[in-house]
Amino acid sequence: MTDWIEETIERVENVVYLAVAVILFAVAAVVIGKTALTFGDLGSGTVVEVVADILDLLLLVFIVVELLFAVRTTLNRRELVAEPFLLVGIIASIKEIVVLSVKAPDLLGKPEFADTLRLMGLLSGTIILLALASFLLRRKEREPSEGANSGHGADDEVQTESHNPGSM
Repeated sequence: MTDWIEETIERVENVVYLAVAVILFAVAAVVIGKTALTFGDLGSGTVVEVVADILDLLLLVFIVVELLFAVRTTLNRRELVAEPFLLVGIIASIKEIVVLSVKAPDLLGKPEFADTLRLMGLLSGTIILLALASFLLRRKEREPSEGANSGHGADDEVQTESHNPGSM
């Protein structure tokens, strides 16, 4: 009876993850389409504004694709993996910094300029913290597992003695 419940829950999870993946794929396609249309607006505004809009949209596509990867990884491994979400946070922060830095010259001399600089500083700090978290996570994953086959502790001494002919 419990196996049937677990299988049903797993199937429902798969359907939900699949639905999320399809929606993310559709969002990516729409944003790419919007980016292509934005190229047509090159004559309507300043080049800087249009380029900022295009960069904003393209970085949004990267965010959506990374979320899609996170969903796919979760489906394959049957566990929630943190690293893709950390990468999404890094990309989102970079996206905002790029957009703010393109718009910052227009705010020069206005009170909003100081707010923009503070926000860029906070986003930079966020990027550093997320990158550090990602680094530590990768480092943790590379560590050998604890236990008999870890290569540490008393098991090493037994193996060394048995392979050293002069130790008898």
